[in-house]
Amino acid sequence: KAMDDIAAKVLDESFSTDLSGESRDFQESSSNTLFAFGLALLLVYLILSAQFESFKDPIIIILTVPMAVAGAFLSLWLCGQTWNIFSQIGTIMLIGLVTKNGILIVEFANQLKEKGATVQEAIREASVSRLRPILMTSMAIAIGALPIAMALGAAAKSRMSMGTVIIGGTLFSLVLTLFVIPAIYSYWSKEHKENKDLKDSLAAAMADEKAEQNKS
Repeated sequence: KAMDDIAAKVLDESFSTDLSGESRDFQESSSNTLFAFGLALLLVYLILSAQFESFKDPIIIILTVPMAVAGAFLSLWLCGQTWNIFSQIGTIMLIGLVTKNGILIVEFANQLKEKGATVQEAIREASVSRLRPILMTSMAIAIGALPIAMALGAAAKSRMSMGTVIIGGTLFSLVLTLFVIPAIYSYWSKEHKENKDLKDSLAAAMADEKAEQNKS
């Protein structure tokens, strides 16, 4: 857009401008990246909704994605990388990579609640028990993407940003997930439980009132 604005001021109508190489690829891919990112989020949400049979739990899990995206941009800035087609692909990959942390915590907490544990006990036990699997899988992903970020191999420098995004997003999301997901789960689950108890209390009160009216 900046080039078009400058060309409109400097050049007359007999001139035309065009992009080539990575600039053209970036321009063509940028228009589709947002759509692909949104579609990936929607598919993940629908699959998790079917798996958990809930519309709330998938939202808690998907909250790991903004944290991963923030870590991806932060890592690009720290490493001096650019936002290009490879970093866009890496960001979309993060949706599937980081949501598994939330799945491990939420699923185990739901199982504990079904066994009679309170919300606080369930989320505390789930966070402690799932810590090792979360650390192992996250470190495996980061180490696996390390050769890409280090530009090892022929013509690998163009893919450095992809590895940087994957490593930065995974590690940043790992740290925040261990604090944010339990806090949000505790709040939302407690609110849902209180609403259910309130409805049960109202239903019982209405039933008692009807019974008294019938007696009178």
